[in-house]
Amino acid sequence: MISDSHLRLGIPSKGRLSDLATDLLTQAGLRFRRQNRGLFARVSGLNVDLVYLRTDDIPTLCAEGAIDMGITGSDLVEEAGANVQERMKFGVGRCRLAFCIPDDAPITSAAELDGKRIATSFPTVTREYLAKHGATAHLVSLAGSVEAMIQLGVADAIVDLVETGSTLAANRLRILEEIGHYETVLIQNTKPRHSEIADRLVQRLEGVVIARDYSLVEYNIPRAKISEAEKITPGFNSPTINSLENAEWCSVQVMIRRADVVDAMDQLKAIGASAVFEMTLNNCRL
Repeated sequence: MISDSHLRLGIPSKGRLSDLATDLLTQAGLRFRRQNRGLFARVSGLNVDLVYLRTDDIPTLCAEGAIDMGITGSDLVEEAGANVQERMKFGVGRCRLAFCIPDDAPITSAAELDGKRIATSFPTVTREYLAKHGATAHLVSLAGSVEAMIQLGVADAIVDLVETGSTLAANRLRILEEIGHYETVLIQNTKPRHSEIADRLVQRLEGVVIARDYSLVEYNIPRAKISEAEKITPGFNSPTINSLENAEWCSVQVMIRRADVVDAMDQLKAIGASAVFEMTLNNCRL
């Protein structure tokens, strides 16, 4: 059962996005247990009820107030035309929505698809994009995979989500034009209830997302080299510097973006740093 006194958070009931949402919430310190593929789960110690839904339905149900917040794809929010507030991006599930055509098709722009047949799971977004380019098309709306529709003779082109492009290559398709870039987001009703709980939830999730982008690096450095080291590792606000038993040396702790860690370690070693190592962050508050 769910309670009106609790914030309702909609999450996907199955699939990759469901696993991702569950992982994020667990790392953010939410303790819950879904029993027997149930539709609801209560969070222990926090007035939050989880509601397991079809990913496609989350934007609409959030806009209608059936749930207060939801984890879904920004592509689905746009397709639903849902009037919701985007509270944060998770930096995962990134993809592109694109017009795709056969490798040997002579078409060079989406405008040339006027009057053609297009198979897609995103008819609203596709129709709006074509209208902006002065084109109309016969849209074949499908709920599942659309890559095979051209070979089946159902469509002249498709509009689908693209991540790596390997599926397109396997079906001898190429991208004609990109409609937009999307990712997993946290959305909220525009007339929020339980604002304090919602803000607390956002803070917890932000702590996990930020921690995934950073590492904690610690190293020893001669005091005479601290200014050079600070230029390499300035830290989030500033590095933490501690004295060592040898007064000529000190220990430094600093947050660094994970993408920059290896280069920073090489540079630190080059100026005389020692015992340089990286530690993984699971959560943080900045």
